Amino acid sequence: MQNLDMLMRVLHDGDMTGLRPRETQQELGAFLRSRRERLTPDQVGLPATGRRRTPGLRREEVAVLAGVGVTWYTWLEQGRSINVSTQVLASVGRALRLDDAELRHMERLAGIRAESNGPVGLDAPMSAAYQPVLDKLDPYPACLQTNAFDIVAYNSAYRFLFTDMNQIPPPERNCALQFFTDEEWRSRYIDDEVVASRMVAQLRSAVGSTTNSGAGQTIKELQLRSDEFAELWSRHDVLFQHLETKRLDSPVVGELDLNFVTTNVAETGYRLTVMTPADETTSQRLTQLSELTADAGI
Repeated sequence: MQNLDMLMRVLHDGDMTGLRPRETQQELGAFLRSRRERLTPDQVGLPATGRRRTPGLRREEVAVLAGVGVTWYTWLEQGRSINVSTQVLASVGRALRLDDAELRHMERLAGIRAESNGPVGLDAPMSAAYQPVLDKLDPYPACLQTNAFDIVAYNSAYRFLFTDMNQIPPPERNCALQFFTDEEWRSRYIDDEVVASRMVAQLRSAVGSTTNSGAGQTIKELQLRSDEFAELWSRHDVLFQHLETKRLDSPVVGELDLNFVTTNVAETGYRLTVMTPADETTSQRLTQLSELTADAGI
């Protein structure tokens, strides 16, 4: 019966995806396991029968809830090369109680939703076009970055927000890399533990997997250089970019409450992040920061 079910899945409608890179298949399996293990039988209306060797639901329980064959679901978690349809994957998502961000992430790993493309090269004309925009946003800190947090352009306010950005070698100008490997940079975040988990979840939702050409090397380097990052990355949490307020401790003017406003720059793969004041005190301190750097002739 399971073999018949498997055959029916393979012969499903034309909304099927072909083979995925092995690494991506494995990431999909790891993500599904992490979501399965966080659920308990009572949360999904199942009786808690028998002793459980591992936390969460069993594979066969997820298969029943999703209306799929146990063998098919097992192969999906094992990262085997099987075909997946949008409808069946949606059933798995409902069974695992995935939220919208998690469902989109699962679809991308399964090949249903296209992965984010890496940014196009920021050539000289393009950089020249965007730098005046960033400069006009002073005294609000603003930068242009990739979906993997590589900083490719910034204004004066952003330059001195954490440290002197100009003193950091260009290959190291990455928000995540600095946050997880540089104590001084991280100390600027007042709620650093919250920022850590959100940053990793946003990175995973943005790049999908380590096979993303633009971000794979950054992720692998962070896993090697930061045990904390490696542990957070293994959770497979996802969080899409949204408006959020962060508290920073500026080395020049003190505490700042900033709204991080992010928008994608069409057809480039880059995003523009502008930090606007959340209160009047922050607004005054941003102006002070701009005046101090201007007086110093920087």
